Amino acid sequence: MSPTETKESASATKREIEVEIPAQEVTRQTEVLIQKYQKVARLPGFRVGHVPASIIKQRFSEEIKTDVVEALVPRYFNQETERLGMHPVSQPRVTDLHVHDGEPLRFKAAFEILPDVKAEGYKELRADKPVITVTDEDVEQAIADLQERAAKFDPVEGRALAEGDFAQVSLDGIPKEEEGQPVHMDEVLVEIGGKNTMPEFTEHLTGANVGDERTFDVKYPDDSQDQRLAGKTLTYAVKVQAIKHKVLPELNEEFAKQLGEFATIDDVRKRIRLQIDSERTHQAEHEAKDKLVAELVRRNEFEVPDSLIERQIDIRLERGLRALAAQGLTAEQMKKMDFQRLRAGQRDQAIQDLKASLLLEKVADEEKVDVSDEEMDREVDALAQQAKQTTEAVRARLTRDGGLDRIRTRIRNEKTIDLLYRQSA
Repeated sequence: MSPTETKESASATKREIEVEIPAQEVTRQTEVLIQKYQKVARLPGFRVGHVPASIIKQRFSEEIKTDVVEALVPRYFNQETERLGMHPVSQPRVTDLHVHDGEPLRFKAAFEILPDVKAEGYKELRADKPVITVTDEDVEQAIADLQERAAKFDPVEGRALAEGDFAQVSLDGIPKEEEGQPVHMDEVLVEIGGKNTMPEFTEHLTGANVGDERTFDVKYPDDSQDQRLAGKTLTYAVKVQAIKHKVLPELNEEFAKQLGEFATIDDVRKRIRLQIDSERTHQAEHEAKDKLVAELVRRNEFEVPDSLIERQIDIRLERGLRALAAQGLTAEQMKKMDFQRLRAGQRDQAIQDLKASLLLEKVADEEKVDVSDEEMDREVDALAQQAKQTTEAVRARLTRDGGLDRIRTRIRNEKTIDLLYRQSA
């Protein structure tokens, strides 16, 4: 085995080793490569496969040297880190490469490892257990929402649009700046004076009759939910197609039966109360678990490898960009985003995510938390149903891209958080 020197580092995650590969191994690898080059080299005056080794070595010296490095450095780096009990989490940065005929091949390799994580104080964590209440007002608001969803819109004739009416319109919106996509919609219902209606629509459509057309500008706020419109001003051409009045269903047995297997509205109220209580209990438990994990991270300070941080930032950005794309953000708009600023903004949370994951893994080891084959099967079956594919096809894909390991880690972390929550009671 080649001699290796390990340099001590003040960092808990950064390491550098100096590796020396024996000269005889370098020579052997060089000879193997020369033979490969002899089989394919085409040089004037020689038949393919009959170029002398000395000519090959002279003509392709730099290429052979590069191939020797590519063949031996990764292999010996892996052997040495394994022998030293190190588990790199980043690709090595190779420096001070020494490659000369008849001499050992020497190099330095800098890389990162996971820190020695200790989950101190996790058994003393205590979670908030808020009292869940559901008021009559909560239930009545939910009933009102159901009425809104079941509302009908009856036509209004013989008068102009007034507050509370709904204008059925067709509209075309053109951005005042050159940037941005035009908007076209048909048979859109606009509530005059509605809380979610842009004020400009209410102002310019009030008093309009069926068949009237209105042209006006609308300035959208920077925090508009629709990212395509945020901060932009559009000029709209709007034509009123119809005037309608919203009619809510009466709260009676007929409405209750339309909602499901209910005999009376009181039955609906009881079900709604139970649902709200369940949702709030689940939300409170979720928030309490988040606080437990945050407190676990706060109690245990340690360094996280930069390479893992960058990888986690990539994951968070990719997730965010997918969400923006689903909202309609175009590739051209994404190209104009300040990704350096976005990455900087994700760094702190990426570090928190990684610390939480490493600490939960440590707690899971301590408490012998495991994931059964049955739990994995249920998860894969659920993914298959969601993707409308066979379980075998989904499992094969997850096996190829490492998805099964990620799923197992996620389930194990969730079970560990559940354990922390139960013991904190």
